[in-house]
Amino acid sequence: MAKPVNANSESAKEMEKVEKQFDEFDKQIKDMTHDRMSAAPKQDVEPQNKMSQSDIEKSKDVYLKPKRTISSREKFNEKYRDEYNFQKEYVQFIPEHREIIGESIELWTKPFAGMPAEEWVIPTGKPVWAPRYVAERIKGCNYHRFVMQQNVMTSTTHAGQMYGAMAVDTTVQRLDALPVGTRKSIFMGAGA
Repeated sequence: MAKPVNANSESAKEMEKVEKQFDEFDKQIKDMTHDRMSAAPKQDVEPQNKMSQSDIEKSKDVYLKPKRTISSREKFNEKYRDEYNFQKEYVQFIPEHREIIGESIELWTKPFAGMPAEEWVIPTGKPVWAPRYVAERIKGCNYHRFVMQQNVMTSTTHAGQMYGAMAVDTTVQRLDALPVGTRKSIFMGAGA
């Protein structure tokens, strides 16, 4: 950016001030690590499902299958056979699309090397049965939102108070899979 001709002018001072603020903001963004973003607080959201437990029990069982599969040339590593057998068990959950309410969820999964890639189309707002790895994949769909907040910083000099912008992040759950049933949670390794 070109500097003003008169270096002592008010506009030059303002330009330096803006450059310092921008550099500070840039440094804060670069300091955002994946671990720090993962530790960010989750945004509280009301579940969209308004079905009662009796309605859920009366609902017809919907078992999902992949819409499309693409085979893999990789060889399956037999070390992971027990984990694969656990992940492929069908579980019941209610999927929610929090960004576009009512829209079905379309996603791809490939839980293990050597397994085919699968395209799933999942209806939302009603109980469905699908492999555990599909539910966990849906549960993992979130993003981080960066928000600018003005913070007052006290100066050690006698110049008064300075104002600076600080980037703060929150985690927003984009898609969700709510377990169905009165048993323990079926996700993330908890057994029945």
